[in-house]
This record gives sequence, C-alpha cells and structure tokens, in this order.
Amino acid sequence: MNLAETSHNENSDHPFLTLNYEPALESLGNDYHDEVIAADFPQHILRWRNDALLPRLGLDPQAVTDEDFITAFGKFHGRKPLLALRYHGYQFGTYNPNLGDGRGFLYGQVRATDGELYDFGTKGSGKTPYSRGGDGMLTLKGGMREVLAAEALHQLGVRTSRCLTMIETGLSLWRGDEPSPTRSCVMVRMNSSHIRFGTFERLHYLQRPDLSKKLLDHVIEYYYPHLMGKENQYVLFYAELVKRVAELVAQWMAAGFCHAVLNTDNMSITGESFDYGPYAFIPTYDPYFTAAYFDYYRRYCYSHQPSICQLNLELLQEPLKAIIDKGEMDSALTKFNGYYQAEYRRLMWKKLGFEKLDFPEANQLLDLTIEFLQESQIGYHLFFSEIARTFSTKWREDSTLVLNGADIMPTSGASNILNNWCVIYHQILNNFAPEQMAVIAQTLIKSNPQTVLLRPIIESVWEPIAQEDNWQPFNDLVKKIQSQK
Repeated sequence: MNLAETSHNENSDHPFLTLNYEPALESLGNDYHDEVIAADFPQHILRWRNDALLPRLGLDPQAVTDEDFITAFGKFHGRKPLLALRYHGYQFGTYNPNLGDGRGFLYGQVRATDGELYDFGTKGSGKTPYSRGGDGMLTLKGGMREVLAAEALHQLGVRTSRCLTMIETGLSLWRGDEPSPTRSCVMVRMNSSHIRFGTFERLHYLQRPDLSKKLLDHVIEYYYPHLMGKENQYVLFYAELVKRVAELVAQWMAAGFCHAVLNTDNMSITGESFDYGPYAFIPTYDPYFTAAYFDYYRRYCYSHQPSICQLNLELLQEPLKAIIDKGEMDSALTKFNGYYQAEYRRLMWKKLGFEKLDFPEANQLLDLTIEFLQESQIGYHLFFSEIARTFSTKWREDSTLVLNGADIMPTSGASNILNNWCVIYHQILNNFAPEQMAVIAQTLIKSNPQTVLLRPIIESVWEPIAQEDNWQPFNDLVKKIQSQK
C-alpha cells in the first residue's frame, strides 16, 4: 500500500474529514479567494474542544478523539483547498484596500443537522498573500479570549460565532501588546459565513459590479433563501440585513459588551458577530467605555456601537447601489433605530425580569435604570444579578422592601434615583397576578448570569496558564459559563 492509499484510508473514517462539506464559496471561482497552504507547526497540544457543537455536526462527542481534532485542525491533513478570502474595509473611518485573510483561511463549509450551512474558519494558521509582513500567527491568549467571548455571548443569547477548537502550536511570538515572547495557537471558528461588508467593498473598489451581483446572489441563495425568486429580493435582503444588525447591536448593548473594532471588514453579511479582538464587557455603565487601547478617539466606544453599525450599513450601500436602488436602501436604513430600540428595550426588560412589559411605567423604569447605573457607577452586571438574587414576592406588597438586602450602596446623589426606581418597580409588579411572581423570578435568573467576563476574571484564568501551564481555572470558567441558564 502506498502513502496516498494509506492517507485515503485514514481519512475515510475520520469524523471531521467525512463531514458533509459543500464547496459553496469555492464554486464562485477564484475572484473571491486564494488557495493557501497551512503552516507546519512544531507542536500540537489540544487546549479546547467544543463538544457542545459536535451534535450539530452529527457527531457523538464520545466518538471524537483529541487526536481527531489535532489531525484535522492542527496538522490540516486531508482538506483541500484551503481558501484565504479577499476583502477590503473601512478601518477607523479610513478605507484600506490592503486587507484580506492574513492569518487564517476558510477550512471548509459544512451542512449541519439543522440544515444550515456553516463555515469552519481558522485563525493563526500561517501566512497568506494578505499577511502584509505579519507572521500569520495567533497568540494563545488571543485564542483563549475568543473562546471565552463566544461562549459567554452565546449563553447571553447574542447571535455569535463560536469556537470549535483551539490547539497550541509550540511557536514563540513577539507582540507589542503582550509580554513577549508569548505562546501561539490555532483557533477554529464555526459561524454562518465569513463574507463581510468588506468583501463587497473590495469588488466595488475593483469596479466589478458583475462580481458583486454574483456574490449577492450567492448570499441570498445560502443565507436568505426565503427571499429567492421574489421580484424585489435584493431590496428585501438589504432591509433584512438592517434589521439583523440593529438587533445584534442591541444584544451587545444589553449584555454590556463592547466589540472594540467595528471596522467594515469585521461586519458579517449575515448579521452575526465574530472575530473578537480586544473586546471587553463594561464594568460600570460608562457610555464612553472603550475596549481597544489603540482607539484613541473612542470611535468604537460602548455607546457609539449602534451609530457605527448604522454607518457601516450606509457605507455598504456604495458597493450595492449597482444592484439595489439607493433610495430604497435609504428607506430601509431609516428603520434601523426603530429595530434597535425595540430589541434593546425587550432585552433590558428581560434583565429586569419581564418577558413583556407594555405598561405606562415601562419606559420610565428603563430610563431610571440607566440613570441610576450611570450616576452611581454600581457594577452594571452586579445591579441586575442583585435584583435576581434578592427578588421576593414581598416587593409586590411594599415598595420599601424592593432590593432589601441587595449588595448595592449608592452614593447620596444616586439614592433618590434608586428610591424612585423601587417605587416604579413595585407599581409594575402590581400589574401582575401573584402567581406570576415565580415567572419573573425565573426570568431574572435566566437573563442575568452570575459569571460575567470582566477583564480581571479573564486575567485570573490566564495567569495560571502563563505561569504554571495550569488550564484548570480556564476549563472551570468555560464550564460555568456554559452551564448558566
């Protein structure tokens, strides 16, 4: 038996290599990507495997070995072609035509058990034509942070990519924002699509509306199939994308999440969040909280996220106007704020314990919540978790009992706001029947996890890894996040 036959036999029963891959993006031709070769790493240590995703791929976690992950996603045996995707983007407001997958590639596209098509996208897998002098690698800490972000956001109900695996690769990397040398890894992301706003922007830059239309037809066929064949399918696509993005940013805002780098190359054409870099969850309600240390002018600060996403949708009109009427796109974009406000209020009311709130006091309660959080600088996540922890049916009987026993010590200036908040909350509870108090208590618990990925928590699990190669705190944290209901 020769080597080729041996390799074929090994692949024939490999759980990842025998998945139902589809050459969806590949079939568009080589105008959208370059074939690349993965780096050859000196070491392969499996640090993370997301067994929660395997059933969606039709795989039994117990039948998938650690070596299966390493063979497929560390050594990259058996999968060709590997595609580095081409795109441009507006970065901090300036157009950059020198982008593209510089340290990752599209490993493959898989039809999952839910009938949806998913991408496997790598990060840290080596140089590509778009590395621009970089080493094409990902730090281990960067990979760990993305694993945590994706799982935390998923548990919070945010539409997000998730990490399938992370493999340490044995290289020493030099970075300006981490103590160096630092360790390296390959991380594999699973999400609906790696097609970005910037994918279309590149085609407009090249003056290829024919390729833009071909790509848009592909996007509708695979990710908006309910629109296919409709007379105005292109306008309907843009209108639905506006709604998806507005609701996505509302999810971030309610979760207290700051993405940090909302360039158009980090915006997915399916309205899903992915590619987490220097993200952060806000510790207190600070509208100008800025996650990226290099965002000197706070362009992507917490409170700017809705307007930035709306701006990015407006910028996307430029490459799409060769296909879609500009006036109709403008009309669709005017609905962004309405979608955003409706979703933000719905999610914030859930954080306050209410699946639906249509009483006159509802908006007043939300306004008082934000006013108190901003004035007091009480921990954003602490405030809601304390409501959940101390909630009692007695709050319905007496407003002075609301938040009784909560670990909240407001400043004198915020006390009056909190007192007014307690009165309004008490009034709203009296619009519900006594038997509905248990539902409110459960909604509070579900909507406000006890474990939040504030920066000190991330550092607390990274330090044992960096100093002792101790992964137990990291594994414990992931399990805690995944088990939160």
